[in-house]
Amino acid sequence: MTSERIPRVTYSRRPYAFALVGVGLIVLAAWMNRGRLRPVGAGTVAPQFEVIDLGGNPARLSDYEGEVVMINIWATWCAPCRFEMPSMERLHQRFKDDGLRILAISVDAKLGEADQVGRPGGDLQAFADSLGLTFTILHDPSGEIQNLYQTTGVPETLLVGRDGVIYKKVAGPTEWDASEHQEFIRRLLVATE
Repeated sequence: MTSERIPRVTYSRRPYAFALVGVGLIVLAAWMNRGRLRPVGAGTVAPQFEVIDLGGNPARLSDYEGEVVMINIWATWCAPCRFEMPSMERLHQRFKDDGLRILAISVDAKLGEADQVGRPGGDLQAFADSLGLTFTILHDPSGEIQNLYQTTGVPETLLVGRDGVIYKKVAGPTEWDASEHQEFIRRLLVATE
């Protein structure tokens, strides 16, 4: 038998240390941003916002505290938005005296300007008048409301209870005065009194 020595191999512990530090940084970043990483949808508290009304005055979600609120994010250049607006008006007429508030927030650029894609800003009052809309029309030319509510496009609608919680989020157009929506809103008006 030979008495050769088998060389001993040593491994560096640095990669493990770097991996551990990396995981720690990821956990720390997630913990520090825990409120911002939560998706906005049914079961979450509706984020507060400030936009402007057609007179240029500030309007906030907090102005409607204690009410059932339908937040509709739309634009004048959006054909599906134009399609659903008459059903929203019928819904408004049906439930306005029961406590439903509809806030239709346009993300159009300012009138006479264009958005990042080049779409011209629409005349919100003329749009509302052409469809006979009587619910509240608001404006967010920055489009920040879309980031805040994590929308995927327009139209997108959220139903918020008197407690400030989002109960339903609908992407795309719908017939808002359809019986299933009316029943849901009726239950929401009663459940959160």
